Amino acid sequence: MFKNLINGEWVEGARVSRNINPSDTRDVVGEFAQADVAQAKEAIAAAAKAATGWGLSTPQQRFDILDAAGAEILARRNELGDLLAREEGKTLPEAIGEVARAGNIFKFFAGEALRVGGEVVPSVRPGVGVEVTREAVGVVGLITPWNFPIAIPAWKVAPALAFGNAVVLKPADLVPGSAWAIADILHRAGLPAGVFNLVMGRGSEVGQVLLEDKRVNAISFTGSVATGQRIAAACVGRMAKFQLEMGGKNPMVVLDDADLDVAVAAALNSGFFSTGQRCTASSRLIVTEGIHDKFVAALAEKMKTLKVDDARKKGTDIGPVVDDKQLAQDLEYVQIAQGEGAKLVAGGEAMGKNADGAPGYYMRPALFTETTQDMRINREEVFGPVVSVIRAKNYDEALALSNDTEFGLSAGIATTSLKHATHFKRHSQAGMVMVNLPTAGVDYHVPFGGRKGSSYGPREQGRYAAEFYTTVKTAYTQA
Repeated sequence: MFKNLINGEWVEGARVSRNINPSDTRDVVGEFAQADVAQAKEAIAAAAKAATGWGLSTPQQRFDILDAAGAEILARRNELGDLLAREEGKTLPEAIGEVARAGNIFKFFAGEALRVGGEVVPSVRPGVGVEVTREAVGVVGLITPWNFPIAIPAWKVAPALAFGNAVVLKPADLVPGSAWAIADILHRAGLPAGVFNLVMGRGSEVGQVLLEDKRVNAISFTGSVATGQRIAAACVGRMAKFQLEMGGKNPMVVLDDADLDVAVAAALNSGFFSTGQRCTASSRLIVTEGIHDKFVAALAEKMKTLKVDDARKKGTDIGPVVDDKQLAQDLEYVQIAQGEGAKLVAGGEAMGKNADGAPGYYMRPALFTETTQDMRINREEVFGPVVSVIRAKNYDEALALSNDTEFGLSAGIATTSLKHATHFKRHSQAGMVMVNLPTAGVDYHVPFGGRKGSSYGPREQGRYAAEFYTTVKTAYTQA
């Protein structure tokens, strides 16, 4: 039984949830406590009580704890990576890489705890000095998704603590194990009671309490558009600060002058790695006429080499979909695309079992061609290994198609033209742009976030994280 962490104590929940391995549904990763409304309020009360003291703690104290947490995560990357792959279905190399990223995030923000500065400027009035400083927001509620079960909690928790906030973390129900590991590491690193609280539980209960409680000064959320919109409405209603990372329908443009091998490798990674379950995944490949047929043939051929199997097995390229509901959604979109007239050239079927006969949520990656921009497959986020190709006449049409979406998280282009690469970086309506690289895969020390319906509020990660997790104070002194 893995318990919740409330006010420095491990607490049993009102109920228990079983964490199931999507690679082998017979395998139970563990049983995890589920908090109820009363326990969520206890966690908020503990955070509110601890917030002032932690906000006034020394930068050295915050550095020491975050640096120790990052060092332990890195030292245990293989162990924690195995846990992550087992509970979420990401391949073991990808899972270990995600754990390493989480460790580096904690170490980066340990340094940021020491680098929080300010300004001393002269006033327009004689004899008056002005100081501009940053202070903690207070109590921060963090709601994280299942697709990056350790990295996303890390990139929310680490800056929140580094800048002096008290935290209540509610991880996704499907993947509590990785979040519990972070809680355990931080608890043993010496955080004062109440500074960090883990409340695993249902969004309708725990999440709703975080939205409604006036003691929660800010909410950072990563997840679906519909839930993000509800969070925004609730936070505006009580004037709480909020930050949202939501959906994506990320384009990758492939021009006639692209290096074919580079373009295929980037599209394969963007669309299908991590089982396509990345908000930065590219599910729309916009390919100009001159290279279209060669590109599609090469990509389809490369897809034949992908091994779909147990996430922890050596040689697996793509693991299972996270659960039965996500698998059903992916398969439904395959049917929708075919009904709209798209041509299925590869994959698209459920497998049921892996190579060893273990039951799991397996699906062969799907590739559609002859699609148009108005098809649902090109307008709505599928969040699975389902990719469509849109034919474009030239660069100008490809750019217009790439921007014709309600989302704007990540966008990519494959080209050997400096002219087109430069123009695309400037004119792509996305928060992140990749040239000859997959649309998924970002560094931890620079800003992460999008535009339009993908994101709202200050950027996450890097030094820009201070914009959300701190508030600015201006003080005047007459000597």
